Amino acid sequence: MLPPNKRQKQARVLRDFRKVHRLTGALLFVFFFLISITGLLLGWKKHSGGIILAKTYKGASTNLKDWLPVDSLTTNAFAAIRDSLGEDKTLTLDRIDMRPDKGTVKFLFTEEYLGVQLDATTGQLLHLETRRADFIENLHDGSILDRWLGVDSGALKVIYSTIMGVALLIFTITGFWLWYGPKRMKQDSPAVPVKPAGPKPPRAVRPT
Repeated sequence: MLPPNKRQKQARVLRDFRKVHRLTGALLFVFFFLISITGLLLGWKKHSGGIILAKTYKGASTNLKDWLPVDSLTTNAFAAIRDSLGEDKTLTLDRIDMRPDKGTVKFLFTEEYLGVQLDATTGQLLHLETRRADFIENLHDGSILDRWLGVDSGALKVIYSTIMGVALLIFTITGFWLWYGPKRMKQDSPAVPVKPAGPKPPRAVRPT
């Protein structure tokens, strides 16, 4: 049997955890919801039928010796965007993704999450896309804040990830204790003594 002061302490801890759990969930509900939805979408991106992430198209050759120089492919990628969206389109190349197993080179641009897939051998356009998966990933990890505000160091992403990581840890710990705490208190509570059953009173017999 627990001493009364220790039992009161456990009850107080349980109340405090309940308050922290409720407050964390209320303040960060939108962010938890956003992280869960974007995480689910990212998990399904390769199985979305090209809606979230376009398939990688195949080029003419997977032999690197047959590929055009990178500068020529880059010129073709810029030309493919401008031919489709207009000559005055401002473009900033974000990264180049080479796929030797497909014979394809992907050019990813900062503006509007545009992407171009070129045949690495011929330089022809295979696919022009909007990288929805990149947008969802930026939402998921908070890097979209750096993108919107023009912070090149990625500081806002680090701050956001730290806050959400710590909050999720607190949410998990308090949630576990809200489940385990009452069970522990119930186990430590004194057992209720069972009174022994006495002899049954004689049954009255009705006269005939």
